[in-house]
Amino acid sequence: MNIGISPMFDLGLGSNSLDNSITLGLNLLPPDPSSRALIHLPVGSNGALYSPKNPQKGQNRQTKKQELKERRRVFFVVEFNTVVPTKVWQPGLDKLEDGEELQCDPSAYNSLHAFNIGWPCLSFDVVRDSLGLVRTEFPHTVFCIAGTQAEKASWNSIGIFKLSNVSGKRRELVPTKTTADADGSDMESDSSDSDEDDEEEGVSGASVLKLHKVYHEGSVNRIRAMTQNPHICASWADTGHVQVWDFSSHLNALAESENEVSRGASTVSNQAPLVKFGGHKDEGYAIDWSPIVPGRLVSGDCKNCIHLWEPTSGATWNVETTPFIGHSASVEDLQWSPTEPYVFASCSVDGNIAIWDTRLGKSPAASIKAHNADVNVISWNRLASCMLASGSDDGTFSIRDLRLLKEGDSVVAHFEYHKHPITSIEWSPHEASTLAVSSSDNQLTIWDLSLERDEEEEAEFKAKTREQVNAPSDLPPQLLFVHQGQKDLKELHWHSQIPGMLISTAADGFNILIPSNVESALPTDDA
Repeated sequence: MNIGISPMFDLGLGSNSLDNSITLGLNLLPPDPSSRALIHLPVGSNGALYSPKNPQKGQNRQTKKQELKERRRVFFVVEFNTVVPTKVWQPGLDKLEDGEELQCDPSAYNSLHAFNIGWPCLSFDVVRDSLGLVRTEFPHTVFCIAGTQAEKASWNSIGIFKLSNVSGKRRELVPTKTTADADGSDMESDSSDSDEDDEEEGVSGASVLKLHKVYHEGSVNRIRAMTQNPHICASWADTGHVQVWDFSSHLNALAESENEVSRGASTVSNQAPLVKFGGHKDEGYAIDWSPIVPGRLVSGDCKNCIHLWEPTSGATWNVETTPFIGHSASVEDLQWSPTEPYVFASCSVDGNIAIWDTRLGKSPAASIKAHNADVNVISWNRLASCMLASGSDDGTFSIRDLRLLKEGDSVVAHFEYHKHPITSIEWSPHEASTLAVSSSDNQLTIWDLSLERDEEEEAEFKAKTREQVNAPSDLPPQLLFVHQGQKDLKELHWHSQIPGMLISTAADGFNILIPSNVESALPTDDA
């Protein structure tokens, strides 16, 4: 299956975390360019540049060599046939005028691809592979599992798929400074429509999707692959059953297959699960494998019950029949501690987050009033184990320092950027201060909590530009990137072996993206 770019109306927007500059994934230009203005937006000026006339896609350029520890600043050449006040366009707030449309600027991404496996998937997971722990060279190969939400219950399946030959652009962290860069004389060539500049590296044909399908009784509410043994997966069904599967034969077949198109859309195999647990009183969404103890699992349902699964062998589990109870409403998400083998966290429609220790009985060790609405999702930071992120039905998300629980207020950051329910939240596996969030407002946002507003730098950039950019003052400086183009976003995951890569699922399919301004600190040879 050929992989295409995200459709029109995609918007990428972000900032570099080291120099506090914004990267916009969108350029909108008037139809008859005859003059230029070089616009650089400091942090806080998140949005997109637009003209009130019919827009056309423009080009960006990068300039100015920074110190080795800094990332590049990204500049945008905006062309006008008349002098027009520049405005920052805010997704979700600003309306498009008649004749205006948003167009994706691929230069905001190192890689951007869209695909689907048939029916929409509410949940998926990235499957760890043996292709390398840290991969930065294109083309990439990705293995995933996903569960469908089909029109009829009997049409549902679990998709095990391999996406290979994922192309993209490899950019230097510090651009080479040339003579042309120094005097600005290369603006014309950099801003021109050059196919050469946009060529993707590592391309030897189209991206290829190879898919295996296994019949699943009912829709898949959530699916997770075990970290230590990624061929073992657990699925939550809307029938009220939790099932554990062994997909090793499918993953091995995919790994050995050549990069040729083989959709397998018409073939659905029947495979019996290793375990099918029906002890929950209702369907559910919450499920998580322990990152420390292989095979240890927790599952939570809509009747506020949480069950602990202990492995008794490689293919059998003992599921405790007496549930953990501490919430007064549906358990929405579960997360094991990245450092404590007996500790996990849960969140609920009751607005609370609970911390549990399985050695201390069936009641929570601590309970926090986290949000004023349902708490939909949580994520426990595996690089900074004291940090827990939570996303709410009211569109807010918060960061808590669990070391401050005894002092009462453990919230260290709270954001109200999104105006619709948070559907997914996940810390980066490569940067302790970075996390990604998806929302029902059809935005996927990336945040770096280490950023702060630099008023001196903002003033410096404003003085250097000839156009006045009226940047909204209420946008948080921690906002790195905004991605749009998917409808009804449901879940996102970072790829733990490909720094900067995010995969998201929505009603209209999957996106794979690597924003150009989200770079990860890679291990050095001396480390």
